[in-house]
Amino acid sequence: MKKWILIAITVMILSGCGETDFTPRAIEAETDICAVCNMSITHEEYAAQLIEEDGDHLVFDDLGCLIEHINEMDQAELGAAFIKDAQTNEWLNIERAAYVYAPGEWTPMSYHVLAFENTDAAQQWLDGGQQGELLALDDLYGFDWGNHH
Repeated sequence: MKKWILIAITVMILSGCGETDFTPRAIEAETDICAVCNMSITHEEYAAQLIEEDGDHLVFDDLGCLIEHINEMDQAELGAAFIKDAQTNEWLNIERAAYVYAPGEWTPMSYHVLAFENTDAAQQWLDGGQQGELLALDDLYGFDWGNHH
């Protein structure tokens, strides 16, 4: 009887491990450091994170660091990636966000790219008198950071 209980418990534990959770986690400012530049994540409102296919979380202090990491990694390992919304500070999936390159805006590693919930929100921000260039995610992967960084 004890053997069957042990088997049942083992099956329940293993079945719970089968699916990877691609939900962003909270940033822990005291201990989290950027996976690219090794800086502390002291300005959480600019934080980004990547969840690898195996469930490992990597955090970044700036969207530019996240993009640099994605450009260098095996795409098969990418599960999901998130960035903070410049207006709401909520996590956004990078594939659904819109971006603005705003050289006059401060970001932790001086990439000067802000994320918005959608193109309309980004355009409204620009229409509010802010200077910048509207970008899509694909633009960021090929962005010449050297000329903008």
